[in-house]
Amino acid sequence: MRMLNLGILAHVDAGKTSLTERLLFEGGAIARMGAVDEGSTQTDAMDLERRRGITIRSAVATFTSGDHEIHLIDTPGHADFIAEVERALGVLDGAVLVLSAVEGVQAQTRLLMRTLREMGLPTLLFVNKIDRPGARYQSLLDDVRRWLSPSAISMRDPQSGAEILAENNDSFLKSYLYEPETLDAETLHDELVAQTRAALVHPVIFGSAVTGAGIGALLQGITDFLPSAQGHDTAPLDGTVFAIERDPGGGKHAIARIFSGSVTARDTVTYSRRGSSGAIAEGSAKVTAVHPTLVGAGGIARLDGLRGIKVGDRLGSASTRPDPPHFRPPTLETVVTSDNPSELYAALTELAEQDPLINVRREPRQRTITVALYGEVQQEVLAARLSEEYGVDAHFSPPRTICIERPLGVGSAVEFMGQNPYPATVGLRVEPSAARNRFLLEAERGSLPRAFLTAIEETVHATLRDGLHGWQVTDCSVTLTHTGFDAPVSVAADFRGLTREVLTAALCRAGTAVCEPVDSLTLEIPAAALSPVLTALTTSGAQPDPPTPHGESYTLTALIPTARLRAFERQLPALTGGAALLTARFHAYRAARQEG
Repeated sequence: MRMLNLGILAHVDAGKTSLTERLLFEGGAIARMGAVDEGSTQTDAMDLERRRGITIRSAVATFTSGDHEIHLIDTPGHADFIAEVERALGVLDGAVLVLSAVEGVQAQTRLLMRTLREMGLPTLLFVNKIDRPGARYQSLLDDVRRWLSPSAISMRDPQSGAEILAENNDSFLKSYLYEPETLDAETLHDELVAQTRAALVHPVIFGSAVTGAGIGALLQGITDFLPSAQGHDTAPLDGTVFAIERDPGGGKHAIARIFSGSVTARDTVTYSRRGSSGAIAEGSAKVTAVHPTLVGAGGIARLDGLRGIKVGDRLGSASTRPDPPHFRPPTLETVVTSDNPSELYAALTELAEQDPLINVRREPRQRTITVALYGEVQQEVLAARLSEEYGVDAHFSPPRTICIERPLGVGSAVEFMGQNPYPATVGLRVEPSAARNRFLLEAERGSLPRAFLTAIEETVHATLRDGLHGWQVTDCSVTLTHTGFDAPVSVAADFRGLTREVLTAALCRAGTAVCEPVDSLTLEIPAAALSPVLTALTTSGAQPDPPTPHGESYTLTALIPTARLRAFERQLPALTGGAALLTARFHAYRAARQEG
């Protein structure tokens, strides 16, 4: 039986979870369909998901269609949980992008499709809710071709897609122009399959998850047009953990895609992750249980016993796959407090295993705990999970935009033993680096015991997280230039204390610039709204490019400080009569403007 790992993606409220439920029902995986409004769907297993009617965490379910075993991964639609989508994308063989026949192409839809196309991931488009009043066909197909993919081919009339197919294949083009009689239905279908699997074209299927209309065509498209999983069971193990689950008893389960090799109970598995400094950390553990019992290449495994594992970890030591594409990083940060800080930190640390991008940090000097966030909905969900799953009543400060610091120049500092309170010598040089933060050795490696060197390196990275202005210092190399110790008096704690002082002094001499995140936005607006929208952009600190006319509308592109993007978005409905279409993605960090 062929195997396919399929992702279901959509803008929130496009009907993604309802479609997932319909596919599971049609595939015989569930006896009756649940409903989002009733909180009875299969993949939204958390009580919180059922109450809110939204998907918060990616969920995996399995069904069969024809000769395919399909592992269906339902992803969140709300933009605050885009990190869950990001993790799922790296383990998929193909995707179905859902959009509403009524609401049409929305901001999140465009962001998702752009990423799917950048990845080259074979994708079908399912236009849901054709049973609703206001559902559109031709005008929506025109919007799809303009905003999502010019190579979208409607399965209502696949013959009309022959011209699109001809643009991608010279041999097919020759037949299309000079031998059209040879282009029978079978030839057209085979070319459509080949180009869809190559992510050159995107079939569009219209239907309704509620009534079942078009679902048969979608299932046929999934098995015909999307490629099955590839891999070799006899090759070395290579996998990715894309979800962490915990049962009511506290048991931890890692959900992983196996790209090559196989895994079974009692196997000792090596895993690795890249830290914020760019260094690769490795670990290993014995698998105590696997579901299914033996998982080979292409499969989805539920692994128990990997206590130190986190979402995003690579399994095996043979992986050469590139990191999956990234959406914007979280751009907000909030301080979290409770009456029991220890319980709060333990609970947040456990939640961070499922979502590492919340980046839980405990600052001993300020005695605070901070987390990174995408938005208000994510914060509300986090607060609810802390309360309901861990019994922790947490309070969140008003969020602030996350900035970074970059070194402005080169700075050095050294403290010699006998001239400072510690029985140790440490010298450090700070300078800008085009790569990730790096720790380099100029002093002779054998001049210092390994434990002392480790203490210095760990303290360097910890100090860089604080910066001079309270932000993480990035794009920086720190070189150890001087070392010395007094055996047997010196201990690792001496080097930790002295390294922080020396590095802070070196940073002060180098200087750092606070940089704020900047987004690149694309905006489609009515022509009549051009002037007020440009004024609002400028007032928001944006740098707009010259507008591009499209009949009675304009396309605007601009760079805008992320901190001001949401306020600008709130102005758009009044400025454009609700007719604006905006997408934004993280662009870069740039020197923060001084207010006043």
